[in-house]
Amino acid sequence: MPYTIRLRGEAFLAALRKARFFSDYSLAREMQVNRSTVTRVLAGHLQPGPAFIAGALTALAPLTFDDLFTIEKVPPATDTPGTGRRRTTTRRPTPRRRNPAVGS
Repeated sequence: MPYTIRLRGEAFLAALRKARFFSDYSLAREMQVNRSTVTRVLAGHLQPGPAFIAGALTALAPLTFDDLFTIEKVPPATDTPGTGRRRTTTRRPTPRRRNPAVGS
């Protein structure tokens, strides 16, 4: 079973308050990552990658990896129908047709 790194949300937010980082922008600048990366990781939409982890450990020193992150097993993916996955298609615009009643 594969593993992933997850952010310890409450501990991370407490460390941010203690270090006086009150905006994603100021934290991202200190971590030297994009602000959207910070926002997406904090919201849980993105798993922390190497740049985020290294930046967090640098910006929030002397905290350690174990203070801010956890390693978890990833459950196996199920590819059975009805798992909530939606198929999306790109919608193409319909071409405009000329009206033969109107002069060209």
